[in-house]
Amino acid sequence: MADTLLRRGGAERFAQAVAALAGGSGLRLAELTPPGQINLRGRPSDPRFVRTVGAVLGCVLPLSANTVTSAADVTVLWLGPDEWLLVTPPGDEAALIDRLREALGDLHAAVTDVTGNRTRLRLSGPGARETLMKGCSLDLHPASFKPGQCAQTLLARAGIILHQIDDAPTYDVYPRRSFTEYTWMWLSDAMAEYRR
Repeated sequence: MADTLLRRGGAERFAQAVAALAGGSGLRLAELTPPGQINLRGRPSDPRFVRTVGAVLGCVLPLSANTVTSAADVTVLWLGPDEWLLVTPPGDEAALIDRLREALGDLHAAVTDVTGNRTRLRLSGPGARETLMKGCSLDLHPASFKPGQCAQTLLARAGIILHQIDDAPTYDVYPRRSFTEYTWMWLSDAMAEYRR
């Protein structure tokens, strides 16, 4: 039962509104099943740490600010100089945590399950960038914020992680669980002019 509750976000009651939000413009807002989420801390200056994590994940650990790498079943978002968010399919986080902890052994690192911390909203289509720009101070111009980039920022005063997926543009917005309904309602309102 607890696992089922963790897999729900905070905006389920708005699921019926998705079609209405889309309108004819192609702009869409959806709440996705919250993925598995793992907070990884370690020393990027330690080649053993970087190699070990890369071998377990099957992709290179992003070491440049606000970048994202991915493999078949995991997306790695750079959150800080020694911090990453690993995003897995729902339910896959426990096995990945075990593999990371075993492989890292006595290396200076921390692997923490934070699956219950955030939900995931997806905003996509024409007007998505402009919708976000109404409440986010990041420079989201295509020359500055591109697919494969992420950032911790504020959206209408709510802390989020923002990840641009593609050029459509499509964005995954990760608000804290307690701010999901607020974030959904704010985005819904900000989208209004593009739904005509």
